[in-house]
Amino acid sequence: MELSLMDLHQIKEIAIRAGALLMEIYDSSYEVKTKEDQSPVTKADLTSNAFIIKELKKLYPNILILSEETKDDLNRLRHELLFIIDPLDGTKEFIKHNGNFTVNIAFVHRQRSILGVVHAPALKKTYYALKGLGAYEDNEDALNRCISVTDKLTDLNLVGSASHRSLEDEKLVEENALQIKTYKQLGSALKGCMVASGEADVYYRFGKTGEWDTAAMQIIVEEAGGIFREINGKPMIYNRFNPFNEKGFFAVNRKENIWTVPSVKI
Repeated sequence: MELSLMDLHQIKEIAIRAGALLMEIYDSSYEVKTKEDQSPVTKADLTSNAFIIKELKKLYPNILILSEETKDDLNRLRHELLFIIDPLDGTKEFIKHNGNFTVNIAFVHRQRSILGVVHAPALKKTYYALKGLGAYEDNEDALNRCISVTDKLTDLNLVGSASHRSLEDEKLVEENALQIKTYKQLGSALKGCMVASGEADVYYRFGKTGEWDTAAMQIIVEEAGGIFREINGKPMIYNRFNPFNEKGFFAVNRKENIWTVPSVKI
């Protein structure tokens, strides 16, 4: 299946409409429940999830969907094509009411992410990319703004997780302090999009993540000229039997800023 700009536009609109549903709940009262993995889930997660799945099925009835909020259908392993969604990436940030949450929709072909949309409704920003056609941002000031990573090797702006700070993070910052100008912690796929747009230069994440956390932002980073790999330098692949990446990952502007495996071939 060959995707077109029309596909990208339609999928972006689904993400934006899902974001509007999130914003309806954002300022209301809602119950916060705890899932088996001890992560929070709200009415917003489930409402957005149901909407995205319904709309994708209208357009692509034969393509399976892997979602953080839906039971995994392992029949997906028999297919080359797959949608991977996170209907509310950054639930903790949503609950904290700091705006740093997103809707993530990715399309995967033969285990590679080839289309991604990351929509941040509270910030009124949308990042999107289609393989071979570049990466773009919509915001309040401009539409279809082509984005690209920086070429900086010093005075780097590092971003990291607000909710998953680890000893590995602290060690990485300490060992590369001379190259780092600022270190900002925030939630969701926004961090990868900040690298893609040049707002940040380096993003490292240690520990467990799901395919839905990375698939959309990966293609955005790569189409913006950045490098996105597992923390050990291996290519990130999707539609695996185990949808969790136990190793972590990085998104960087230049290969010289790969600090965990500096000798990796790109």
